[in-house]
Amino acid sequence: MAIRAAVVGTGFIGPVHVEALQRIGVEVVGLCSSHPDRAQAKARRLGVPKVYSTYEELLADPLVEVVHIATPNALHYPQARAALLAGKHVVCEKPLAMNTRESAELVELAERSGLVHAVCYNIRFYPMVQQARALIRDGALGDLRLIHGSYLQDWLLLETDWNWRLIPELAGETRAVGDIGSHWIDLMVFLSGRRVERVFADMATFLPVRKRPRKPVETFETKGLQAEDYVEEPIRTEDYATILLHFEGGVRGVLTVSQISPGRKNRLWFEIDGARGAVAWDSEEPNALWVGHRDQPNQWWIKDPALMDASARPWADYPGGHTEGYPDTFKMLFRAVYARIADPTTPVAYPTFADGHEMMRVLEAIVASAREGRWIEIPRGS
Repeated sequence: MAIRAAVVGTGFIGPVHVEALQRIGVEVVGLCSSHPDRAQAKARRLGVPKVYSTYEELLADPLVEVVHIATPNALHYPQARAALLAGKHVVCEKPLAMNTRESAELVELAERSGLVHAVCYNIRFYPMVQQARALIRDGALGDLRLIHGSYLQDWLLLETDWNWRLIPELAGETRAVGDIGSHWIDLMVFLSGRRVERVFADMATFLPVRKRPRKPVETFETKGLQAEDYVEEPIRTEDYATILLHFEGGVRGVLTVSQISPGRKNRLWFEIDGARGAVAWDSEEPNALWVGHRDQPNQWWIKDPALMDASARPWADYPGGHTEGYPDTFKMLFRAVYARIADPTTPVAYPTFADGHEMMRVLEAIVASAREGRWIEIPRGS
């Protein structure tokens, strides 16, 4: 029998969840949103049969076995907690919570419940990212030394650009780092197999005042508004950050994050340098992996399942020459999650609430470092 799910949140990312679930054969029985009219329109477009009037109604529906949370960050903790207490498996967008107190509680509750729990660090699931991990795991790079890169966007470049992520009460005390920097850090931990031990961060807000639309708008939909449609709003979170990171085993790292870099729509780039080789990957060219050498020509490794490591091959669905991109990462993530739901003996091959909690530890340390101007250690344990 098919596993049934419901999605709460119908902004940018909610429909991404719906489409990915439909691609892997999961029945999406309903949507839930704080904007019922918008939810009805999205449900019609996506072929979802029902719109719940409240989140409580969603949780009370016995057809719903899995809840996908794609709401603003401040709702992740209460909604995930309520879903677990209602006996539902939970797939939650990142960040898992607003602070480590909340995320620690969710980890404890999820593990005690025996339910499947996942956080959407979907960048792990690009095929060539999985190939890079296989190379690192098998020692092709030698001992790791340097991890460096960036995550750059331009969607908040202008003073008239607005989104709920600019409001700390909804998004948390870090914006650029919490929103996109967390993806990069999680990816480096996943690839290297080394946790972050300490951080030193610099943050800046280049637009201390922005123009907020007087009426609600969806992400990327502020064009066409006039001057009288805005009100000035002080900004309390960062547009930019550069972070020094110390990983386990003496590996050094540096990350630059920006949401105000013109022309960079959504570019995550990294390079990992070892004693014998290096790998680099760019999300704007996701089907190519650069492999660096000292004593032989460098390589461009183009995605082809027939040429990939056996551990990476299952994450590529299409043959060589057929592009796989952003939507496919959600499909692969959810495929791994639902395999575990269908068969609890299936190995966990996706980020769990424990990964989300560890990232909250790192984010809190980054904020503290920027505020205090010093290295901050990442605590271990709960």
